[in-house]
Amino acid sequence: MSQATTPPSTGRRRETVIVFALSLAAMVVSMMQTLPVPILGLIRADLGTSTAGVSWVTTATLLSAAVFTPLLGRFGDQHGKKPTLVGVLVVMVVGSVIAALATSLPLLILGRVLEGSATAIFPLALSVLREEVRPEKLPGAMSLVSGTLAFGSGLALVATGLLTSGPDADYRSAFWMATGLAALALLAVVLLVPATRHKTGGRTDFLGALTLGVTLLLLLLPISQGHEWGWTSARTLGCFAGAAVMTAVWVLTELKVSEPLVDMRMFVHRPVLMANLAGILVGFGMFANFLGISYLVQMPKALTGYGFDASILRASVQYLLPGAIVSLLASPIGGQLVRHRGPRTALTLAAALGALGFGWLALGHGHTASVIGAGIVIGAAVSFGYAAMPAVIMASVPHHQSGIANGINSISRSTGSAIGSAVVTTILASKTIEHLPVGVPALPAESGFTLTFWIGATAFALVAVISGYGLRGGHGPLTAPVTASATTPATEKATEPAA
Repeated sequence: MSQATTPPSTGRRRETVIVFALSLAAMVVSMMQTLPVPILGLIRADLGTSTAGVSWVTTATLLSAAVFTPLLGRFGDQHGKKPTLVGVLVVMVVGSVIAALATSLPLLILGRVLEGSATAIFPLALSVLREEVRPEKLPGAMSLVSGTLAFGSGLALVATGLLTSGPDADYRSAFWMATGLAALALLAVVLLVPATRHKTGGRTDFLGALTLGVTLLLLLLPISQGHEWGWTSARTLGCFAGAAVMTAVWVLTELKVSEPLVDMRMFVHRPVLMANLAGILVGFGMFANFLGISYLVQMPKALTGYGFDASILRASVQYLLPGAIVSLLASPIGGQLVRHRGPRTALTLAAALGALGFGWLALGHGHTASVIGAGIVIGAAVSFGYAAMPAVIMASVPHHQSGIANGINSISRSTGSAIGSAVVTTILASKTIEHLPVGVPALPAESGFTLTFWIGATAFALVAVISGYGLRGGHGPLTAPVTASATTPATEKATEPAA
């Protein structure tokens, strides 16, 4: 029976299982980003590496995501979303197994690189939703899938804390958990997600992918390693300079290629550009919240005069989990807000809540209830922001560019998260308590946390500026150029699979 003749109830059930499968896949991939954060110390001790060396366990995933997400997003647009989704999930399962079995740092980093490539799942999932979900239900479906990103990031911290809370904790249990979840997501996609309808075909722009990948590597590497290298070191400044040069090379490459990886008109189209800027700021806020609260509550109050002497487990469950749960619960509300009031309203509310939450943290982080309450408010803000950005992009680009457009937005959020991690780490390392007992390692001063939270509030205030002015006015959808590879309605109908 074709979809056109499918009874409404069956269509609704089909949409529900598709959204479930894609939400599970998106949640699992978001967990990969933060999963090793609580266990970096265990990994360093077990593998006998340095602090600088173990930092590559998180950096490798970020760089891999930056390189592969746009390429795989475009590949899915051209050759089919479901096959690409399945392939990426298989790679994530393999990467998780390698990470769990690794007995050396290079092997663990290899597993994390493979896990990072799975970040392409998110833009691919949104492209599938655009094909399979009715227009009136699409904002809610996209918001639910987007909401799992913030939830998954928080859930990974909690789950890792639970698995490594014992005296004989083994960090590998976290990667075995990741393997099981990745396999479950793979099974769900294989069984529940239908075959791709829209395929543009065409050649893959490998030169554009290579130049974009090098550009992102040169940009994100110093952001993630700047604290270890020194922000004014030759390596850091050289990478930033190289990123600027490679950006120009990438743009020139894409302007000359007949079938570019990224259509420059789409890249600079005002709604898309504003959504990407918002993605950087919201991603920054999400990580500033996670890391700021996690480090704050673990501070020994007897030595610092602030903090709550929390263990990693208590920090995750008591202080971070409530915000993660609220971010998931807020996602369907964000979808309804996008549907009835538009993404600009949702983004404005996200900005207001985020600024309020971080301001609350800056002024009232001396009380447990305040820290938890502010984290909940920020969790809702991130969820509303993640609901708004895909809606802006989907309304602004044609079908055949939805994968790459959402892939670039995913990179913008990852970039913001990397910047957030770097800023928090640098601030807390630069503002330390001067007089501590002999033998006690340096601990951050309370003013470092206060500054971090005010910077988070400023980031969400800038989101309000983007929503209020950057998305104001009639900036309609980008009209796709008529090419042989563009999918026409007739072609879409002809390639529609049987349900």
